Amino acid sequence: MDIIASHGFTLLALACVFGLFMAWGIGANDVANAMGTSVGSRALTLKQAIVVAAIFEFAGAYLAGGEVTSTIRKGIIDPTMLADSPDLLVFGMLSALLAAATWLFIASIRGWPVSTTHSIVGAIVGFAAVGISVDAVAWGKVGTIAASWIVSPLLAGSMSFALFISVKNLILDHDDSFDRARKYVPIYMWMVGFMISMVTLVKGLKHIGIDLELGLGSKFVDAMAISALIGLVVALIGAILLRRIKVTGDMNSGDNVEKVFGTLMIFTACAMAFAHGSNDVANAVGPLAAVVSTVQSGGIIGAKSVMPWWVLAIGAAGIVVGLATYGWRVIQTIGRKITELTPSRGFAAELAAASTVVLASATGLPISTTHTLVGAVLGVGLARGVEALHLPTIGAIITSWVVTLPAGAGLAVVFFYVLSAAFG
Repeated sequence: MDIIASHGFTLLALACVFGLFMAWGIGANDVANAMGTSVGSRALTLKQAIVVAAIFEFAGAYLAGGEVTSTIRKGIIDPTMLADSPDLLVFGMLSALLAAATWLFIASIRGWPVSTTHSIVGAIVGFAAVGISVDAVAWGKVGTIAASWIVSPLLAGSMSFALFISVKNLILDHDDSFDRARKYVPIYMWMVGFMISMVTLVKGLKHIGIDLELGLGSKFVDAMAISALIGLVVALIGAILLRRIKVTGDMNSGDNVEKVFGTLMIFTACAMAFAHGSNDVANAVGPLAAVVSTVQSGGIIGAKSVMPWWVLAIGAAGIVVGLATYGWRVIQTIGRKITELTPSRGFAAELAAASTVVLASATGLPISTTHTLVGAVLGVGLARGVEALHLPTIGAIITSWVVTLPAGAGLAVVFFYVLSAAFG
């Protein structure tokens, strides 16, 4: 208590700096994963991807990012173990932020696509197990999160496989593929609009004090009705844009058909950026929110705390800056080195990954966007056969996943003892 009372402002300042650094790392590494398919398929240029990410990453983090933060903040560590030592929680969360951010900085400079969720969860578990007690870690919750790291790529891969097969059967394998593309692509656009709207209405708007009710029986049903209408608007806009596509040569050539999917990927890129912001902002603002809540309460660790709007804003801003500065390195790995992507393949991977991440955000489960997107890209590649995959790159990515957990844990332990000594 005395430490928090004496150094409260300094601890809050460090939390904001470390949280911003962590968010920068998320933008430089994980957001690059999210936008890699769009850039790799050449549906968007790098500059266009940065603009899309800047808008929709921020919106996803601010509008729908508050739900998943509770898992990071309260689920991994048992707060009752720290009731008499709130300073240990503050030092631990600061060390976790700095450790994960440091590892992401190293990985981003090297162009390694690592999991930010792995980084922060490993860091939190590391400091808690070594700096406090093994019993302070809620191992059951950690096991649930770890299971999601396996489930999420399998789910995203299955969805992307199914989506790409549907595209082949409905559009690509027909002689009149261009006309069929303009006919069926608005349906996929409706799916994008509906998906984003649902997570925003069900889980997001409550964080900014907006409550939309239609009186249809429940908030979920109200959200479905509104989301369906928003999806129709998105589909209508998409259909108008599709009519404006300039056809060159044979109307049903592969290039013209891919132009249609290039337009579609503008919508899926928005969805993926929104989904990523809504899920992965927790990795930065979850520990930050824990420090803010503990310091502002004078050392009282509550079971619940209000998520300040400015905490989400710090996370969202850091994510955007990270992508704009170093994101291009990891984009190249995801977009061009796993399998050859076209707009139609990139669409299937991106929509599947976005759907998986949005569902995770809606349920409060902090999954790995890296795992999810790689799984989605693998699903698209497998739809064309194993020979379409670049196995050495896949092996390197999986190796980075294995290294990330112990790296985050080890760095967190070191920083925990440094901070404890500095303020003790």
